[in-house]
Amino acid sequence: MEYCTETEVQAMLPLVSDQRREQALRYKHTLGRFCCLKSWLMLREMTGEAGEFEYNEHGKPFLPNGPYFSISHCKAGIAVAIDCEPVGIDIESVRQADDDLIKRVMCAREQEMIRIAEHPERTFTRLWTMKEAVVKAQGTGITSFEQLQTVLDVNEQELQTTEKENYIYTIAYGKLHCFSAKVQAAEF
Repeated sequence: MEYCTETEVQAMLPLVSDQRREQALRYKHTLGRFCCLKSWLMLREMTGEAGEFEYNEHGKPFLPNGPYFSISHCKAGIAVAIDCEPVGIDIESVRQADDDLIKRVMCAREQEMIRIAEHPERTFTRLWTMKEAVVKAQGTGITSFEQLQTVLDVNEQELQTTEKENYIYTIAYGKLHCFSAKVQAAEF
């Protein structure tokens, strides 16, 4: 994959919609601008759509003529998923979480899973991506810490998690699952 440089950002700017260009330029750092632009280009390549996004009442972007999609990025890469029904994806760099965060976002069972895990940072990251993928598929995003504690217990989506050396991503999709859901994860 191309390096996340300002030269790459400048090369992508003319290839995206005005809306996406404005959004990308709001990021302070080159990596954020790069990921914003590259993820849109990946989505366009996967769907053939080059239109403007609209946003639901929770701020989730969608394409008025479909398909459903979800985009995520972190320091390790970008992930894009599309499907014929609501879909959510989250990608995170594997990282250690502090105890306060774990207590705020994980239920007691999940906290115990992290505590006894051979690699607690991987267990935390896997659970976090699962939670975030679910709320993205639901179209709500994160509304509260309490929501995050219980979201996997009341989840109706199917989950598929992929673990790599330095990142983990999870896709959440519906029961019908057309899985034309293409997932692209671009590593840095």
